[in-house]
Amino acid sequence: MQTVSKQVPLKNTTVTGGFWADKQKLNREVTINSVYNRFKDTGRFDAFRLDWKDGDPNQPHIFWDSDIAKWMESAAYITEKTPSPELEKIIDEVVDLIEAKRWDDGYFNICYTLFQPEDRFTARYDHELYCAGHLMEAAVAYYNATGKDKFLKIMCDYADMIEKAFVTEKWAEFESPGHEEIELALVKLWKTTGEKRYLDLSKHFVDIRGQECDEYTQAHMPVREQKDAVGHSVRAVYLYCAMADLAAAFGDETLFDAADALFDSMAKKRMYITGGIGQTCVGEAFLGDYDLPETSSYCETCAAIGLILFAQRMYAIKPDRKYADIAELALYNGFLCGLSLDGKSFFYDNSIEVDLIGIKNPHDNRHRPFYPITQRLEVFSCSCCPPNVTRLIASIGEYACSANENTLWLHQFICGEFEDGDKKISVETAYPECGKIKITCKGNFTLALRLPSWCRSYTLNKTAEINTDGYIYIEVTDGEVIEYNLDMPIRFVQANRMVRQCAGRLAVQRGPIVYCAEGVDNPLPLRALFVDPTAPAKVTKDESLGVTAIELDGYIQPESDELYFDFNDSFTEQKIKLIPYYAYANRGETDMLIWLTKK
Repeated sequence: MQTVSKQVPLKNTTVTGGFWADKQKLNREVTINSVYNRFKDTGRFDAFRLDWKDGDPNQPHIFWDSDIAKWMESAAYITEKTPSPELEKIIDEVVDLIEAKRWDDGYFNICYTLFQPEDRFTARYDHELYCAGHLMEAAVAYYNATGKDKFLKIMCDYADMIEKAFVTEKWAEFESPGHEEIELALVKLWKTTGEKRYLDLSKHFVDIRGQECDEYTQAHMPVREQKDAVGHSVRAVYLYCAMADLAAAFGDETLFDAADALFDSMAKKRMYITGGIGQTCVGEAFLGDYDLPETSSYCETCAAIGLILFAQRMYAIKPDRKYADIAELALYNGFLCGLSLDGKSFFYDNSIEVDLIGIKNPHDNRHRPFYPITQRLEVFSCSCCPPNVTRLIASIGEYACSANENTLWLHQFICGEFEDGDKKISVETAYPECGKIKITCKGNFTLALRLPSWCRSYTLNKTAEINTDGYIYIEVTDGEVIEYNLDMPIRFVQANRMVRQCAGRLAVQRGPIVYCAEGVDNPLPLRALFVDPTAPAKVTKDESLGVTAIELDGYIQPESDELYFDFNDSFTEQKIKLIPYYAYANRGETDMLIWLTKK
């Protein structure tokens, strides 16, 4: 398999303004500190001292190593772009604790060291390798940001020890990780150190799958034979990330094709309109094709992040707008909904519909196994999502571009500067608020611009044709300015007829943004609202939220004293206000609806 392009790394990107600069500023000034404070309050940082004893508060949990590791990775990305002695000091203190408390053979895990030292690598589901992987990713990020190599060397020792346990000495009592993560971390460790054994170890963990007959952890069959996205959704997309990484590293076309088939399984049959994946709380897992329940949807924030990570790897290897479109959809909707507008609180699971009467009515609740939370929280008992949010926002620049010797692809329209060798672009845009994108080029090369599948018309100040991969290829010269304008009308979207939950209903999108109705702005029940896709609709501004809103000329079913009565067409006119899905639940607890009934 020939790799078409490679990701432009974070060090060669700078977000300079617009939507994502604002999010990064919030992340840098508010969110990273808020998460730190909650993790400090709950004992996660102190747990690295390994001095917890019976009777103490905050008994360490098997996830805690990874919670702090992702926070450290986030802080490293922030530090790489905006030096912060305060963040470095916190990371250095944790690294010193890891160095002091690790085993002589390089092993480090809080819970196993404290509670079950004799049981290392005996329980496949206990997240030892997952935690190790996140520590490795943090070490790579910190080395890239600061040049400090202590953390990196510690994690190389750990990787060496894991290789002995699972490959050379084979004393571990299971073969593949119960929660994927270390596979993609080992690829990063290889890229940073040049030590091919780490790449080979990643390949081992991916290739060995299919021995446990466990669909929940994607170990039910060899990865190259897997066609349907199944099991725990976060574990799944982390595995698929590793498959993409290894396909690129080894030129493995069969592995890439398997990853592509799994991508299509999600994007075409098992994904919400928001880019959310993992339809059920039972195992935080995928359901079957076209089974997309709304009020009991799960859509973990980490799953949306994992989908973005996977899609980005795929479009960096082989540019195709189907990958970049889904990354964009999840980025601005399923992922971003996981963070409050003030940057302090989070959703673990993300609802597709909120019906407060249904949630709070105990009779209805007897028949509902699960309702997502309706208000974001600052910390969770399983707090994997908050630091996952901070690390994605801090590293968002590396999702914009990929490149090869002659071509620079612009996949995501992020305001900033991006370069690869002698190819450099400066992007100015207010995207996703509007579709105007100005690109100043430095160097002579081919510039490839994604034409999103949602865009029906565009203008370009240079004659060029769209390729079958969904990109417009332009030969640019040094100093040339490209003006690329994407038409961004209000669109009404319907679901495949096999999605029975959405029958007869429409969703509203503008550009990559999915909109929803909230009870704060509209009469209840929201399902009594009707939209006419031919009626007037206009873009407005919600000043209280600081977001673009949409106002529709719609209808509402009139009130009646009768429980049932003959149908008539006497609807009452009703203005309907919609806000971006990512902005819902920022004004108190209220109903929310994406799919509106079509009149």
